[in-house]
Amino acid sequence: MKWPVLAAGLVATAAALWHLLPDRTPTAADPDTLALGRQVYANECAACHGANLEGQPDWRERLPNGRLPAPPHDASGHTWHHPDEQLLAIIREGTAAMVGNGYESDMPGFGDSLTEVEIRAVLDYIKSTWPQREADYQRQISGS
Repeated sequence: MKWPVLAAGLVATAAALWHLLPDRTPTAADPDTLALGRQVYANECAACHGANLEGQPDWRERLPNGRLPAPPHDASGHTWHHPDEQLLAIIREGTAAMVGNGYESDMPGFGDSLTEVEIRAVLDYIKSTWPQREADYQRQISGS
């Protein structure tokens, strides 16, 4: 008689804990957010990172001034290797501010020229272009 009660309790506990686990199902931003992000990207990011998120040529090799070209934001780059909070901070503050120690970068911070909604929308837009594997990995390291 104790086993059915114990089993029922374990099932109920497992079901309750299941809802506490992070959702690993792909989620997409709403269409309005993606449209805003696409527009912000076109206006503020595409000149350096490419209209198709392809980055600048030879983005892994330093330029004569010692700085790195703008990397791609598509799956061929490394953007998806970083959690949301780090990416949002880079957009807000710029790469040099995030790296510190005198690091120089052409990536400015947009915290004074874009709203928080625009900053998050552009990241949502970029993320919406990634293949499933990269999107899943990035969601996992972001804790979402």
